[in-house]
Amino acid sequence: MLQNIFRNMQPVVKNLLIINGLFFLATFIFQKQGISLIHELGLYYIDSATFQPYQLATHFFMHAGLGHIFFNMFGLVIFGNVLEQMMGPKRFLIFYFVTALGAAFLHQLVQGFEIYQATGSFFPLYDGTFTIVGDMVEFPNTVTNFRSAWRSMHTPTVGASGAIYGLLGAVAYLFPNTTVYLYFAIPIKMKWLALILGGVALLMGIQNNAGDSVAHFAHLGGMLVGLLLVKIWQKDTSHFY
Repeated sequence: MLQNIFRNMQPVVKNLLIINGLFFLATFIFQKQGISLIHELGLYYIDSATFQPYQLATHFFMHAGLGHIFFNMFGLVIFGNVLEQMMGPKRFLIFYFVTALGAAFLHQLVQGFEIYQATGSFFPLYDGTFTIVGDMVEFPNTVTNFRSAWRSMHTPTVGASGAIYGLLGAVAYLFPNTTVYLYFAIPIKMKWLALILGGVALLMGIQNNAGDSVAHFAHLGGMLVGLLLVKIWQKDTSHFY
């Protein structure tokens, strides 16, 4: 089964797989030189001093570890091949990037809301809410959750998970009763897989557990944008995609 999937891999999926692999390899090569590509290419909150516009286009090619990239690329191959066959290379590439950017947008929005709750501002660096001395920050003693807001602003978001959730949502919408095998053993229909993973992401995002470094709302953002985009394109009766 896996041999057939990889043998018939679509061109955009194959190129995305290669690019992600090259970025992952470069992460370790640069790390040995004392350069953190995750710090440079990961996506920071828009008000962070380390935010750069190009991070919007680079963060979803970066991954935090082997498990992270493996599961994302596995999802890209499984779901991406199906969609690219239907959409064609051009539309599929647009779909992939739009879902990735949609995921980043929702993640930034949720970050901004959390920072606003802590500081009373969506842009605390610019309005002087945070006092920066050199590379250090002084927190008002009256607000205890400033430190979590500061950490949120200066923790990079990496990974293609938002785009992969977009692919998952689209495939589940188009083929809801198709059975896939979770962990190669557990049969489950696509619609239930999408609902379960989306529900878990929503629950974990709402709980906002301390020490949880997963961008759950980015996953939801990618899935929602993927569903919206595939529904809009499906209305074009001149050609399906």
